[in-house]
Formats: sequence, structure tokens, C-alpha cells
Amino acid sequence: MKIAFLGPQASFTQLATSQIFPNEELLPQSNILDCFKAVQNDLVEKAVVPLENSIEGTVSMTLDYLYDFDEIFVETEVVMPIAHQLMIHPENHDFEKVLSHPQALAQCFHFLQENYQGIAKQDFNSTSASAKLIAENPQEKWAAIANSYAAKLYGLKIINHNIQDFEQNHTKFIVISKKQNQLTLDFQKSGEKTSLLITLPEDQAGGLHQVLSVFAWRKMNLSKIESRTLKTGLGNYFFFINVANEWHSVLSNNALEELKSLGTDVKFLGHYNEYIIES
Repeated sequence: MKIAFLGPQASFTQLATSQIFPNEELLPQSNILDCFKAVQNDLVEKAVVPLENSIEGTVSMTLDYLYDFDEIFVETEVVMPIAHQLMIHPENHDFEKVLSHPQALAQCFHFLQENYQGIAKQDFNSTSASAKLIAENPQEKWAAIANSYAAKLYGLKIINHNIQDFEQNHTKFIVISKKQNQLTLDFQKSGEKTSLLITLPEDQAGGLHQVLSVFAWRKMNLSKIESRTLKTGLGNYFFFINVANEWHSVLSNNALEELKSLGTDVKFLGHYNEYIIES
């Protein structure tokens, strides 16, 4: 089975993917969009992408593509601790710019401000891609923020360890596919959830209140609700909602039917298990 992941080699997503699918063929993709396209075009059966970080919040691109791509579902969610290292090419002794994924740069913001104030920062596609670029360009005085495996793979020297601003730094990764599977893994299970994308009818007063009431009177606990712009004009949003319950064939299905009866557009992303990777 072929599994796509946000690459290149040694990305945090690869570390998660290799533990979720230790015996499958893993194919790195240059960005999150390519992961979704690989699934949509049947180049792979599944893909693993980051969804949320405990410091910086939701990965907005993942949320947008869950909305944009029809018939792509979530099979499971895995939470993994994240530790960032600052690394340079071994031929260099200092650096003038730090490259990394924007989420990693944000997760290490205070460390960089306190220790390397004035050093330029540049966004890159992934943490591992920035490490690979530095390995290939020893003449440039650059540093990367990535994981220890990336430093080892690309022969870089770690000059600062565990530079994330908060010790409890975790990222949620989701497995997506074109099937409504509920993937079972050999990790610690932390719960179950149902994920929905809801678009309200235009110019309907109290629309969001009506949507929330569907869950409230059924005592269905919402563990997350987040709005994202539809990019069709100011004030137009869709809502990403997580329902933290086991699936009840009558209660849950009736809730979906009531949501649709209110005139909302409901995209069911899946009911799936949540797992924790300890290290």
C-alpha cells in the first residue's frame, strides 16, 4: 500500500507516518496540497498531513483542503510530541538566516528573539526541506529548525537542542483517504470524534446558534469549532466542528438530518479514533 506524507525525508510528518504505517511504501510530497491530490488521483491509498499544533493552532491549509476536496475523509488522528533543533552545516560556525516551516518558526519565536535577535527568518515548505537545502548549500550561512533525524540524515550540526517555546509541544496528524474507514492502530487510544464541515445559508439570522442548538439539546459535546473564510467575500465562512462522542446510529444520524433541514451544507469528514504516540 502506498502512503503519501508531507515531506521530504525526515519531516515530522514522516516520523508520524512511519509509526502509523511501518510496513508500507511511504511517498514524500512537497506540500500539503500534493498530499490531497495524490489521494484524489489514486496515486496513493492514503496520506498523512498535519492538522493542528498545541502552540500555533490549526494548520489552515489542511482545513481548507478538507473543504475544497470532495470525497476525501479522515480515517484517524494521531498526536505526537514535537521537539525542534537548531542546526547548521558542519563547515560553518555561525549563520545569518533561519529557514523552516512557518509553524516551526512560530513555535520557536521566543527562543529566537532571546538568543538570535536580528537574525532573518524565512518560511519554507517543511522543516526537513530547510535542512536538506542547508546541507546542499554549505557556502550559505543559513540555519534550519528541524528534528534530530533530519540533522542526522543530512549531516548537519545541532547547535541548540529542544528550542520550542513550550515543553508540551504536540502536533495532531490525520490520515486521509477516499474511503470512510475507521483505522485501528496499536497506540494508546484517547477517544473518538466526528468531524464535520458546515456552511451556513447566506443572510440567515441566528444561523450559527441554530446549528449549535442541534448538538446542545442532544448533549453532544463539541470539542472544537473553528471558522475559516470561504474566500468568496468578507463575512463568508465555513465551520470545522469536532463532536467528541462515540457514534450513535440514531442520535448522530438524526443530528445530521436536522442540520441539513436548517438549510446548512454539511460535509461529513468521518467518525474516527484518536491515538497518542508517546515518543
